[in-house]
Amino acid sequence: MNEPGLWRDGWYRFARPLRSPNFGPRPAGADIDLIVLHSISLPPGQYGGDQVQQLFTNRLDWDAHPYFGSIRGLEVSAHFYVRRNGELWQFVSCDDRAWHAGASSWRGRANCNDDSIGIELEGIEGGPFESAQYETLASLCPAIAQRHPIRFIAGHQHIAPGRKEDPGAGFDWRLLREQLGWDGAMFPPDTIGR
Repeated sequence: MNEPGLWRDGWYRFARPLRSPNFGPRPAGADIDLIVLHSISLPPGQYGGDQVQQLFTNRLDWDAHPYFGSIRGLEVSAHFYVRRNGELWQFVSCDDRAWHAGASSWRGRANCNDDSIGIELEGIEGGPFESAQYETLASLCPAIAQRHPIRFIAGHQHIAPGRKEDPGAGFDWRLLREQLGWDGAMFPPDTIGR
């Protein structure tokens, strides 16, 4: 299942690897057919630091900022993280189950962590994202689709409505569709025309 030059044991060649301890095995027979997009910044709205990397590797100093107290002890991860400048990090092998979706449901299945790839974008819910981030997504998503039978791409707000709102209204779904050239049926219905 490794494509020469692109993947090695679920690790993408063009991502900067930083292994998270927050992952587990996928269920037997998991059909990895969903990409989930998220947004994150720590503290919210502050960009450029390494607090997200620290969070995903359980090294965040909970006392370094007042906001961190509200997430103290959180153990989460994503497969990928795209910085504002387009820089790509990877924390969990795509062969494994990252802890990004939480309580969730999509395409008639619950527990989206089981059969999805999670991509965090440096940003805030509802805020705009940078051209460099879309460019990274435009190369990363097809690379994932070469390795896994991706049939859907959704935001965290679509798989956990009422609980999550990211990446939110500032994310340009139309631009991503145009860049990917994927069928509109792969995207959430409420993103068509946006």
